[in-house]
Amino acid sequence: MYQALYRKWRPKTFADVIGQEHITETLRRQVAEGRTSHAYLFTGTRGTGKTTCAKILAKAVNCEAPVNGDPCGKCPSCAGIDSGSFLDVLELDAASNNGVDQVRSLRDEAVYSPANVRKRVYIVDEVHMLSTAAFNALLKILEEPPEHLMFILATTELHKVPATILSRCQRFSFRRIRPEDVAKRLRFVAEQEHIGLRPDGAELLSRLADGALRDGLSLLDQCAAAGGTIDAAAVLDVLGLAGNLQTARLMELILNRDAQSALLLLDELYKGGKDMGAVLSELSTLTRDLLLQKTAPKGGAALLSGGFDAAALDRLGKNVPAGRFLHLASTLQRASAELYASVNRRLDTELCLLRLCDESLSGDLTALEARIARLENSQTARAELAQRPAAPPPLEQTPPPQKEAPRNSPDPPPWDEPPLPEEPPIMEEPGQRVYDIPEDAPPPKPPKASPPPAASAAPAKALDGGWWRTLIENCKNRLSPMYRPFLGMCSGFLEGDLLTVCAPDDLTLSRLDNGRVRETLEQEAESLTGSPVRLALRTGEPPKAAPEENLKNLLAFSRQFDNIEIKE
Repeated sequence: MYQALYRKWRPKTFADVIGQEHITETLRRQVAEGRTSHAYLFTGTRGTGKTTCAKILAKAVNCEAPVNGDPCGKCPSCAGIDSGSFLDVLELDAASNNGVDQVRSLRDEAVYSPANVRKRVYIVDEVHMLSTAAFNALLKILEEPPEHLMFILATTELHKVPATILSRCQRFSFRRIRPEDVAKRLRFVAEQEHIGLRPDGAELLSRLADGALRDGLSLLDQCAAAGGTIDAAAVLDVLGLAGNLQTARLMELILNRDAQSALLLLDELYKGGKDMGAVLSELSTLTRDLLLQKTAPKGGAALLSGGFDAAALDRLGKNVPAGRFLHLASTLQRASAELYASVNRRLDTELCLLRLCDESLSGDLTALEARIARLENSQTARAELAQRPAAPPPLEQTPPPQKEAPRNSPDPPPWDEPPLPEEPPIMEEPGQRVYDIPEDAPPPKPPKASPPPAASAAPAKALDGGWWRTLIENCKNRLSPMYRPFLGMCSGFLEGDLLTVCAPDDLTLSRLDNGRVRETLEQEAESLTGSPVRLALRTGEPPKAAPEENLKNLLAFSRQFDNIEIKE
């Protein structure tokens, strides 16, 4: 009859136990020196060797010829305990014998001396399942047991064991077995069983075991049943983990902020029968792996779940800050916790995906932090751009003629700049020009001062109102209405082939600092100047004009009033 690998290769001595040397060495020395306790408490996660060590200890204290604290495995006592024919060593399951009556019956039988061995040993597995009355019934015999009696309690949930029981036992904490130790043991078992296990397959199985050697042997047994060589691809295929590729694809869409494609892929998974809770759970596991790979790229391989390829993790986590993964992990955890009480699980999952793609939809400080991070990144890019050497000035270009605004045009929207005041109608007479100026017309304003010449090779030249307004109007016609009010609040100046757009504050700068707006400004400026233009965004006012340029502008402005006759 076939026997499962984890039962067939269960350790028989303390030396065979993997990854628990801090416990096995202590127990071997106690047995060798005859200083064993009457009550032990073994704690730890599943598959780490608690029950195995309890059986080895029960054989060791009753062995007729122990070897350095290990049972010989050949004497009648060891053989009887292994076969289960000796009733003096009894293994109980507290999950099914948790009543006070069962514990009282056990206490009444424990006072009798053993029939075949030196010590009567009771191994109580999952002891945290006992009721409060059962614990109280067990308490007295644990406090004052007979010399021939030993209790070995095992549990995976230490916090459920009363403190009165803990204080009467020697406690040993079993830790998770390291993946390299699990892989070594799997390769040994595969060699003995003539199973073709490849190193990459053993490494993947060791990570999937999650620190439990029993789980690793069970997975190896399942993969061996499929036949053939067991490598990483075969493990993913046999264990049904090939669906993780879709989870990785969904994570890639989330990191790229492609909400539409992410929702479409979720719809495919939903139609294929995928549970929404499983989707969030797999995304949470992948996010944890990405975060560990990001924060501990060299030493974190042992902490990974094993369901995703290391190369895929490197590709997904490239150029993504660790703070983004922290936001993804916390959002997924909250959504998973709320999914059990959800009325519409699919809708809640879709809302979670939208929040993952866009942090501003979270409604908490995460949205503000994301905007600040993008603003800091844009400021760094501008600082790097400012450090580049200035390009040689382009050839003098003649600005294109300005189109006259139509008369009686409708009022512009509130976010646009106000149009220039229209000139009064001209009345031509022989030898002079007469302007019909209304009485309530405001006095003419001097033109805006030009910025002072820069210290670079190409002096800074402020863009006149018509040129800059034409540029802004052309950009507004091509961009979304959300950018129009911010463009209207900006000013610009040209320095060689560098067009600098000055925003009044950081909020305006953050709204305009994106690829779409930059590309539109550069293209429209190039169409107006006739040569390629580089773009820089910053906050503040444009440079003020030099005094001599102000004088020139004032003189030019005064000349237009020569030979003007004002009618009364």
